[in-house]
Amino acid sequence: MALTYSAGSLVTARGREWVVLPESEPDLLVLRPLGGSDDDIAAVFPAFETVKGAEFAPPEPGDLGDQRAAGLLRTALRVGFRSGAGPFRSLAGIAVEPRAYQLVPLLMALRQKTVRMLISDDVGIGKTVEAGLIASELLAQGEATGLAVLCSPALAEQWQQELRTKFGIDAELVLSSTVSRLERGLDLGQSLFDKYPHVIVSTDFIKSTRHRDDFVRHCPDLVIVDEAHTCVTSDDSKVSTQNQLRYELLRRVAEDAERHLLLVTATPHSGKESAFRNLLGLVRPELAYVDLDSEKGRKLLAQHFVARKRADVRQYLTKEDGLADDSLAERTAFPSDRYFKDETYKLSPEYRALLDDAIAYASERVEEADGQGRREARIAWWSAIALLRSMVSSPRAAAQTLRTRSAAAVAASAEEADRLGAPLTSDSADSDALEGMDVAPGAETEENAGSRLAELAKRAQELEGPAQDLKLKALIKHLKALLADGYNPIVFCRYIPTAEYLAEQLGNDPETKKRSPLGAKTVVKAVTGTLSPQQRIDRIEELAAEAGEDAAARRVLIATDCLSEGVNLQHHFDAVLHYDLAWNPTRHDQREGRVDRYGQKRDEVRVITLYGDDNGIDGKVLEVLIKKHRQIKKDLGISVSVPDEMSTGVTDAIVEWLLLRGRQGEQEALFESDSFQQSFADLEQDWNSAADREKASRSRFAQRSIHPEEVAREVAAVREALGGAGEIDTFVRESLNALGAVLRDSSDSVADFTAQVGGTPVGLRDALAPVVGAETVEQDRPIPFRSSPAVARGEAALVRTDPVVGALASHVLNAALDTQADGARPARRCGVVTTDAVSTRTTLLLVRYRFHLTLPSRNGEKQVVAEDARLLAFEGAPRNAVWLPQERAVELLEARATENTAAASGERTMTRILDQLGEVTPYLESYGDELAAELDASHRRVRAASGEIVRGLSVTAQKPADVLGAYVYLPATASVPAGVSA
Repeated sequence: MALTYSAGSLVTARGREWVVLPESEPDLLVLRPLGGSDDDIAAVFPAFETVKGAEFAPPEPGDLGDQRAAGLLRTALRVGFRSGAGPFRSLAGIAVEPRAYQLVPLLMALRQKTVRMLISDDVGIGKTVEAGLIASELLAQGEATGLAVLCSPALAEQWQQELRTKFGIDAELVLSSTVSRLERGLDLGQSLFDKYPHVIVSTDFIKSTRHRDDFVRHCPDLVIVDEAHTCVTSDDSKVSTQNQLRYELLRRVAEDAERHLLLVTATPHSGKESAFRNLLGLVRPELAYVDLDSEKGRKLLAQHFVARKRADVRQYLTKEDGLADDSLAERTAFPSDRYFKDETYKLSPEYRALLDDAIAYASERVEEADGQGRREARIAWWSAIALLRSMVSSPRAAAQTLRTRSAAAVAASAEEADRLGAPLTSDSADSDALEGMDVAPGAETEENAGSRLAELAKRAQELEGPAQDLKLKALIKHLKALLADGYNPIVFCRYIPTAEYLAEQLGNDPETKKRSPLGAKTVVKAVTGTLSPQQRIDRIEELAAEAGEDAAARRVLIATDCLSEGVNLQHHFDAVLHYDLAWNPTRHDQREGRVDRYGQKRDEVRVITLYGDDNGIDGKVLEVLIKKHRQIKKDLGISVSVPDEMSTGVTDAIVEWLLLRGRQGEQEALFESDSFQQSFADLEQDWNSAADREKASRSRFAQRSIHPEEVAREVAAVREALGGAGEIDTFVRESLNALGAVLRDSSDSVADFTAQVGGTPVGLRDALAPVVGAETVEQDRPIPFRSSPAVARGEAALVRTDPVVGALASHVLNAALDTQADGARPARRCGVVTTDAVSTRTTLLLVRYRFHLTLPSRNGEKQVVAEDARLLAFEGAPRNAVWLPQERAVELLEARATENTAAASGERTMTRILDQLGEVTPYLESYGDELAAELDASHRRVRAASGEIVRGLSVTAQKPADVLGAYVYLPATASVPAGVSA
């Protein structure tokens, strides 16, 4: 008859020790290796394989380590935990160490039976991480069984990478380019949303009626919507069909009251109150109409809405937040500010003449079309804007526009002309479909204009190069200044031909031996909409790799707005140069937000805006739109979107004035014209109103549902169980030193220190190779270690969840447990240290506890086995132990030997202590029961808002506990009190 083993007990099978998991049955044991991860779980049939009960082997008294042994073993053990016993089940297993403020949305979510959240933190704070934390926690607890992320197709692969690398969630891409392949693998009648539990879905692909119904029927029980503001409609403005389709999709997804829904956006208002209300209605229907000025309305919203500025979280958990001290204070290294500089250029005489002729042509076409009907007028209008924008962008964009037929020319109606012409020539703030919008628009609208346009195109082509293109000449000058100051800039353009033109003019060409005007060591590459989203990321990584680690090397990225949203570039770039002005200032903010975000190494991000002093357009757009937007952001601390229709009204007035001037020569100044004054007045009123609403909402709806004291309590518990950044830094340095690595402190901001691991044991090198790259290990290249968890590829973060730290901890732990292991063994299970840090003999124990948790959820109870490691210390003999406070036990890790301890004497002392260690078992077990009670209270506290979530919850300590290490501290001769024997 097979023995029955309870969850959490130890067994021996297949030559190693295992922990029995709750999924086990009498005839089938589900086992996890002791100290191993969930990836190593195995199933064993006791009827066919030998399984025996096991007890953890005690330390061997002869295997003595030095003064560092206890601390290194403790940290190595804790780094290996992949499922914590506390209320945050997932934190131990994710590869990102969240900032304390990022736990706030998670705490809010865990207080809801069905999670409905609108996360609207400012750009660069880490909304993706906050949403990922909630998702991984719900999946770990069994509250959710599947995940769907709805996002722009351009961001799908980035979401896939973030979920996989940071949260261990493998999600399948469901895009127009992948769906055929995925559907070929389905069974008859099977939905791909049933086959793949975790998916990342293109919002624009799935919103069509053909795919929407299948998605809604088989939608996972957890949905994250990125850039959610693009998926709602407002009641008081003209709404695109695309927005209506997206809104209808989300409305149907949100109808299921049992579905978890996370809406993510940095701009929930977008200047429209009704759109904000519709967004809130998706979270909770009554929020669409409740009085948000009332106490009841604010309390209801506070349960579901979090919106913070950088200033709110830059310094967090301090005395200013109401805490007693700054012991848990956390400073997040956002860049302190953006340095703005507007730089001008003038057109060369030849370029000036070309622009005047182009304006004259466009003006004639608009005037002629006005008398031919509304359709013809709108076609001519969009053609004129396309021509003007391309002209001020670059000679190459101008030439291509002049040779290309206008997209609006095929329109059958004025409305169709607007639908075809607007996307290629305007810069809508709400558009999440940036794909294909960076192509140069066409200007040709009639057959008989071909020769005239061809002549203009030929003249434009002849103006390429810094001699005639003074805008390019100005760019080179400002890039040289940025590069000389050590910056790596991104140059943003409106159109693909302009980006390609700049990359060609600025790059080095080994084949023709053309030298870049920016220097031979400057690497220049272009990223445009001609590349797929993944190819764009690859091109950026190629640029970074080509520039290499040479301090003199510099990177310059030329990009269109295909990179202005979602893609994070702060690791490689630290300055932005707007080569082409966007006609909506929100687009500038999006561009700058790619580098001005958490993880940026520079304290100051530089922003240069290049504008034409005499082209008739740039200066006006800068003055009226860009500077106004900056001032509002400076006053409020956040960006407020300019309403699209208002921005378009102003730019239309500018174009009208320019075309009128082209027909009639110099007329009244732009700012005196009636149409401009009216458009600007409307814009000013609407924008100021939006800013006032945003300012009021930030104070009314400030995150108050979770007090910093509550966050501090949970942060302290997490750090107690899993360790903090300082502990990891010490562990990595001391372990690598002991293992033969070469460490060097870094003199720049790239890293805290670097390590070359070529001289370390082969087992460690093999473990690090897949993490940092085989070439790095084989060629003994330095590995940069940074204290910030936001690191680039090839770097290591000094956090417990970093793969490099994990590989090192696993090696140290395995070597400590195996007395026969080859090579250096930094951590040992025993140690005897003579020190002046104690006045009487003190023993420090490193104890591993296992807990059996019953966690209720809406999907039924979940049985879990989790581990924790604690330090316990006592003075005197085990039989008469005087137990010390927890803080004193931790302090012993810092004790340093002040006298040598003879090996034979140390082994005798260690043998006596280990022989009597059974005397402390009752205390270890009672301490385990106390820990279980604390964990039970912690789970209940975090879920306090819902009685249903805690009903049936229980935490039990598995006995006996494992003594992993025992370390004796003997008082130094000088510290022994008179008359007392050591």
